[in-house]
Amino acid sequence: MSDAELVLRSTRVITPEGTRAASVAVSAGTITAVLPYDAPVPEGTRLEDFGDDVLLPGLVDTHVHVNDPGRTEWEGFWTATRAAAAGGITTLVDMPLNSLPPTTTVENLRVKRQVAADKAHIDVGFWGGALPDNVKDLRPLHEAGVFGFKAFLSPSGVDEFPHLDQEQLARSLAEIASFDGLLIVHAEDPHHLEAAPQQGGPKYADFLASRPRDAEDTAIAQLIARAKRLHARVHVLHLSSSDALPLIAAAKADGVRLTVETCPHYLTLTAEEVPDGASEFKCCPPIREAANQDLLWQALADGTVDCVVTDHSPSTADLKTSDFATAWGGISGLQLSLAAVWTEARRRGHGLEDVVRWMSARTAALVGLDDRKGAIAAGRDADFAVLAPDETFTVDPAGLQHRNPVTAYAGKTLHGVVKSTWLRGERIVADGEFTPPKGHLLTRTP
Repeated sequence: MSDAELVLRSTRVITPEGTRAASVAVSAGTITAVLPYDAPVPEGTRLEDFGDDVLLPGLVDTHVHVNDPGRTEWEGFWTATRAAAAGGITTLVDMPLNSLPPTTTVENLRVKRQVAADKAHIDVGFWGGALPDNVKDLRPLHEAGVFGFKAFLSPSGVDEFPHLDQEQLARSLAEIASFDGLLIVHAEDPHHLEAAPQQGGPKYADFLASRPRDAEDTAIAQLIARAKRLHARVHVLHLSSSDALPLIAAAKADGVRLTVETCPHYLTLTAEEVPDGASEFKCCPPIREAANQDLLWQALADGTVDCVVTDHSPSTADLKTSDFATAWGGISGLQLSLAAVWTEARRRGHGLEDVVRWMSARTAALVGLDDRKGAIAAGRDADFAVLAPDETFTVDPAGLQHRNPVTAYAGKTLHGVVKSTWLRGERIVADGEFTPPKGHLLTRTP
């Protein structure tokens, strides 16, 4: 510890080996050692003692729609990264759509990075997009450092980001497999969606019927078949249908290079509790029934589902109309994801070590950042969240940092108060007070 500039100490530090009392030494923004709790601190080294609050690695959220530039009134790098920091997230990867331009060419990536450069309170990386007409742009985007490519198999909701049909999916996936890239997929089959009843109106039951489970199941089956044929890396975004879990488990057992995520809203909210007209709960695929939720939790526990990410997809309040057919679909939960998941996890008998695995270690691994992020271990970035896991708070939308005060968690009492968040050894938020932006723009490790 002789060269440490900073030591962070807690009786509960979550490390890859388990939770223990420890002192974490930091120098030049990097963890240099994880030492016994009572290790002597050299004279002149700053000590931060968090007592019994839990020191955990900063979360890595690989599914965030920042919408900047072009739809900055919906969100933006300044507000999104403040919300993330307030919730213990120290790294996010921005989705390629809902901004104008979308991140589908190297030039558009340059624009996105330029906009984000001086606004990021945390570290930010970028996904590229796979569209019907941009196969030629995929390798250049990969070489420019995007972490992979997002595709829709059904309409995305914005005209500038059209979905892929099965032939276009095959072409894009073959190109991405040629350089061992990663394709991440919104998996809902358009034919099943078209065949489902489309009632419209304020009733949540009608909206749920319009996004049936078999739309997810069919699209996932098709994706698995193509990935197996090409030995390609694929990732299923925001899984909500528990009916797809046996198919996913079988594919993994068969050696398909498949990973799967789900989201806090699928794990903590249920269709039975959604009031009619409350489109702050609308997302696609939708929040399903409590029995479905139980099976998603079981799949997280056994590893069929790999990780948990927010899919933070905000909009202006006026787009959240009482008609589920026309309202914008997206849950704003960036600041609340850790507390929401921890609240339900503890009720179901899971520990914070599980939450860290799902929301930090595995998400860092998904995007190849696990040499730098996702664990409190020597050589990793000194990114931390300090959590009081037993303290509670009631969600007030007006007190959240994302741009538009709309959230499906309004009024809920959650466990887990983030006391402070640290990025490369610097405290970036504590007690609602933020430092100026210190985030780096990340690129995929070659």
